[in-house]
Amino acid sequence: MCGIIGFTGYLDAKNVLLDGLTALEYRGYDSAGIAFFHKNSIQTIKTTGKVSSLRDKVTSSSEFTSTCGIGHTRWATHGGVSDTNSHPHTFGRVTLIHNGIIENYHDLELELAALGKHPVSQTDTEIAAMLLDSLYEGDAVAAIKKAIKRLEGAYAFCILFADEPEVIYCLRNGSPLVACQTKEGSVIASDMVALIRYSKDYFVLPEMHIARLTKDNITVTDLDDVIINPKMLHVNWDMTAARKGGYPHFMLKEIHEQPESIRSTIAPRIKNKRLPDFSADEIPDQVFDHIHRIVIVACGTAMHAGLVGKVMMEKLLRIPVTVEIASEFRYQDPIIDTNTLLITISQSGETADTLAALRLANEHQSKTLSIVNVKGSSIARESDYVLYTHAGPEIAVASTKAYTAQLSCLYLIAYHFALIKGTITENDCVKQIEELQAVIPAIEKTLTLADEINKICLNLSEKEDLFFIGRGLDYALSCEGSIKLKEISYIHSEAYAAGELKHGTLSLVTEGIPVIALATQSNVYNKMISNIREVRAREALVILITNGESDVDSSIYDYHITLPKLSDTMAPFTTAVVLQLLAYYTSVHRGLNVDQPRNLAKSVTVE
Repeated sequence: MCGIIGFTGYLDAKNVLLDGLTALEYRGYDSAGIAFFHKNSIQTIKTTGKVSSLRDKVTSSSEFTSTCGIGHTRWATHGGVSDTNSHPHTFGRVTLIHNGIIENYHDLELELAALGKHPVSQTDTEIAAMLLDSLYEGDAVAAIKKAIKRLEGAYAFCILFADEPEVIYCLRNGSPLVACQTKEGSVIASDMVALIRYSKDYFVLPEMHIARLTKDNITVTDLDDVIINPKMLHVNWDMTAARKGGYPHFMLKEIHEQPESIRSTIAPRIKNKRLPDFSADEIPDQVFDHIHRIVIVACGTAMHAGLVGKVMMEKLLRIPVTVEIASEFRYQDPIIDTNTLLITISQSGETADTLAALRLANEHQSKTLSIVNVKGSSIARESDYVLYTHAGPEIAVASTKAYTAQLSCLYLIAYHFALIKGTITENDCVKQIEELQAVIPAIEKTLTLADEINKICLNLSEKEDLFFIGRGLDYALSCEGSIKLKEISYIHSEAYAAGELKHGTLSLVTEGIPVIALATQSNVYNKMISNIREVRAREALVILITNGESDVDSSIYDYHITLPKLSDTMAPFTTAVVLQLLAYYTSVHRGLNVDQPRNLAKSVTVE
């Protein structure tokens, strides 16, 4: 969940590390630190708070020079937020940074205590450093391999050994690490964002492999000491894509990038501008043979994309589709087999619970297809087939353009599968594709509503409770709108299927409480209006969102947002943009950190 950077080469390591940690700030953290070789000894500087505070500390220690070091941003898991608990951790000859969780750290701590070794922090990471030091007899790789046998859990380590200046050892099991070799030196990080200023070509360190980084070379070996040449990957964006570009926040920038990210996602997959085509993704039509059931597994916003995908797929394919929360899925003894297509969705491709669900499906020999945004990610590598969302880097913790790019992929899958299955004709499919392409200009028009939405949010920002209601696809969008609002504005919000109001929820609707009512689906529009009248009768403050419907009884709402008219099935795209803007401006009016909400991280790589 946190940020890792390591560098050894021909530049000032301190600057490389600090710049890398700055690039990784979007992942969320509460403390930061670096360790580096200076005159053959390891110096460590760390602090609670922001990387800017760490930079001030480092700048005040200008007598230090270094060309090799490691850096880390930490979210507190084991032990509170303190300088002592911040990474890097040093014990004896070992200095270490760590992403992940060591599940058996307490047992190891007791064993080490019996040897007279005691930590100074409350972290599982220091226990790992202590274990490595206790096993180290001058051979770093041998010590790491011994430690692997003792450690349980998920981890990505970057390690300095005091008697090997200018060398970094790295290992991963679950948590991601990516690396590149350039003329300036060797760089490794938890995210490509920290590498992009040095190279667009990189590799993902394979799990349970050890990387040895020197100034001029990166050597990767398996646990049998066999040297391997990892697959090189290329990223097609540059540093400007990871900058705000004049916007006050990354989230607002990424909201405005959605027309282009959707265009980039669907255009390469539409043959002759008419029919879906996955040949460039190397997904053969046979994938869909003998599929009797689809299971979509994801977390958070990605799971909400799945809820929309479910409606689309069942409508077009006429086979059962279920959407499962990844953290629950594998503990429920799920019914999946060779006739099941399991679709996993993850922006990072490293979401721990989703990856675990994928591995379970592989054990059951289900066909697996993943929708991810990061090339070479764990989920991408372990899936039978992959559809990459071409959304580019998404820096804000709250997902926006990744969500609508995921929807685009799910729609394309539904059309392609239905065409192969024969449940729609080519003419039907062409019409659906045309409607999907129409989403792009519709979103561009929706973005012009920003000032109107901003004014509405002045009232919302003073509230502490809020409800979203909708039916059908609008209920799925209500779930997404609710999570967006609460994760960045800290307003308590809940999403309800509007037809359930009378079954208990209505008791919570009181005078002045905001209700965001989604009414974009024509087949349940009249029912939805009746539900809105129910909350209006309780004097709720109603914000109504409709799909091109402008002639609505004004007595049932306080604010009315009219979306550009699209078909019902395409309305989720424009609705999502409005809900993103509502969350964004509400958070801004509350004076909060929009891009880095408290307690949250961009990529959840631990269970």
